[in-house]
Amino acid sequence: MAIPGNWRKSSYSDGDDGNDCVEIATSPTHIAVRDSKTPARATLTFPAGAFTPFIDALKSPYSTVTDFARFRG
Repeated sequence: MAIPGNWRKSSYSDGDDGNDCVEIATSPTHIAVRDSKTPARATLTFPAGAFTPFIDALKSPYSTVTDFARFRG
């Protein structure tokens, strides 16, 4: 997948935290995620259908690092 060029930050990243944020970019089939402090480093890409369950798992009070393995597919 070619990484899309439409990177955007959360609206919550204003003020002092503006440089400490995760950015996302979308395409019709994938979602890409990167660290805004180091945009040239690694980028995670997800099939569009896997991104929402991934975020939901992160929000869960029972989320663990091993939960991530379910979404790697």
